[in-house]
Amino acid sequence: MTQHWKLETDKSGIAWLCLDKADAKANVLSSDVIRELDELLNTIESESPKGLVMYSGKPGSFIMGADINEFGDFGSADEVARLGKLGQSVFLRIKGLACPTVVAINGICLGGGLEISMMFDYRIGPPGDSRIFGLPEVKLGLHPGFGGTVRAVQICGVRAGMQLMLTGNPINPGKARKLGLIDRIAGDDEWRDVATKLIASKPPIAKAPFVDRLMNIGLFRPLVRNMLIKQVSGKARKDHYPSPYAMIDLWAKHGASSKTGYDAEAESFGRMMCTDTARNLIRVFFLQGKLKKQGNPTDVKIKHVHVVGAGVMGGDIAAWCALRGHTVTLQDREQKYIDPAMERAQKLFAKKVRDDAKRAATSERLRSDVEGNGAAEADLVIEAIYENLEAKQALYQDLQAKMKPGALLATNTSSIRLEELRTVLSEPTRFIGLHFFNPVAMLPLVEVIRCEDTDQDAMDIGFAFTKGIGKFPLECSSSPGFVVNRILAPYMGEAMELAQEGVPLAAIDKAAVRFGMPMGPVELADSVGLDVALHVSKVLGTAMNRPVPDALAKMVDDGLLGRKSGQGYYQWEDGKANKPPATGGPVPDDIQDRLILPMVNEAVACLSEGVVTKADLLDAGVIFGTGFAPFRGGPLNYARERGVKEVIATLRTLAERHGERFMPSSGWSDM
Repeated sequence: MTQHWKLETDKSGIAWLCLDKADAKANVLSSDVIRELDELLNTIESESPKGLVMYSGKPGSFIMGADINEFGDFGSADEVARLGKLGQSVFLRIKGLACPTVVAINGICLGGGLEISMMFDYRIGPPGDSRIFGLPEVKLGLHPGFGGTVRAVQICGVRAGMQLMLTGNPINPGKARKLGLIDRIAGDDEWRDVATKLIASKPPIAKAPFVDRLMNIGLFRPLVRNMLIKQVSGKARKDHYPSPYAMIDLWAKHGASSKTGYDAEAESFGRMMCTDTARNLIRVFFLQGKLKKQGNPTDVKIKHVHVVGAGVMGGDIAAWCALRGHTVTLQDREQKYIDPAMERAQKLFAKKVRDDAKRAATSERLRSDVEGNGAAEADLVIEAIYENLEAKQALYQDLQAKMKPGALLATNTSSIRLEELRTVLSEPTRFIGLHFFNPVAMLPLVEVIRCEDTDQDAMDIGFAFTKGIGKFPLECSSSPGFVVNRILAPYMGEAMELAQEGVPLAAIDKAAVRFGMPMGPVELADSVGLDVALHVSKVLGTAMNRPVPDALAKMVDDGLLGRKSGQGYYQWEDGKANKPPATGGPVPDDIQDRLILPMVNEAVACLSEGVVTKADLLDAGVIFGTGFAPFRGGPLNYARERGVKEVIATLRTLAERHGERFMPSSGWSDM
């Protein structure tokens, strides 16, 4: 009797194998699931069926991958390698069956789910454009460990197979069919017939393109390896993210050989699992779940969103909400301010929605609304005008007279405290912050901001809405800069201080990227706009007793705003910074600590002050809101791994050298 699997043989002699993991919403390949399959294969081999068809008992989902919850239980690389070899041996038994084998993939098929699928002779996928196929292990600091590094190359070829694994990006069924990952596409009402016909007809099994099979020859592999290394090195450092380099080396040494490749993969998988990178990236994966669990279930459904302010932030918020299924009205003073936002929206829709009819429907959900009539129909109104207290308050007085009962008003302010903004509202306790980040389509975090007396119901609606549009909510208390801007401010401020000292700009950015930041602080300041950076510096400078950099203020006065004006710290051409070589003044030996430790120090202060109540949530917010090196697990986790005492001592040394701005926060006593 099995707990997770069901095996039935029909009158024609075809065995139907169903995976329906007990007490779980989705199938995952836990160790007990794999061991049960191993036992069932004894029965299948002994009965010699006419064919075998595997499918999922979970509607709309096949297998989500390995059971990540088990990853923390492994004590050594050898133990991990043994699990990998177990999975390989069980899956290879499917490949070795004497009868034709078919797998019917009815939905999400990731990681181990795709690895087991690749062991079947024929694969049936569902219709649609959803990106449901993938080998995302690299995003956890790992690589496939159940035979995927071998089979992906054998089936798709070197080029497509390595790309699938190195990026970790999912693909849709149409793309999967082109790559050979699936052989047929069939809906829920027809896949059984298709599977039966495949078993009866036994069509030739597809092979990788001839050119890719040539690439597996030892003579060509060194050349291809160098090309792959060059591709990867432009995106990830080996010391930060070793797993893509390990994948390339596996292929370069074994060439997708079934004889030696599987054992080598399992051994390498064990080593990757024990790296700091994997441990921290797996931690980040679970932090996503913690962000999503914030708030209580609510019956309130947000259908219509009204956005006031069609600038870069407001316009892009409106476009994203329409993309995610909401009816959206976009208001500004004149149509000429709305038109650029509508143009950007169309570009976003063209990129994200391939089906013409669906794209047209998405476009129809977003409407210009100069008069602001949509405010009366909206379930949620988001204010995204310029950062001016009086202007925002005047707008709120107008909006609250129009809004229907029960509708929620939110602000996208980046720096003004909600307590100040809400003084003109008749229901101030139902006013919340929904602080998005630029670019909206790329950055997944939204700060959901409350005052001490904010209604929990309003917060719950904010959480539900944020999760509904595919973003991660982070609950923050109303305070200057909230979390992300507050933590970024000393990082960017110190970069400007270094620049004033004559340190080459490229060297400043290089030091941050070497730590693991996706972009250096100088380039970041130019990207967000030096006028925006100046405004945030003024607000936080007043609240936190930090002087505004003189050079920054002068640059803004001179019209040097960064990327938007074509010139800031860097010259910008076609949206890219022209960075001069890192020559000129000396580069301080403490430059990395001067940039990074103020962020860590401010994160400790935020936690101590209760801006965010839980350390894990703060780490998650900083990672998803600032891009803080994910493989380091967040600023607080980084401090613990480096050693709290060492970080405090280093901050004091920096304070002695460079000033009181580096003095450790009092919150360190709680770490």
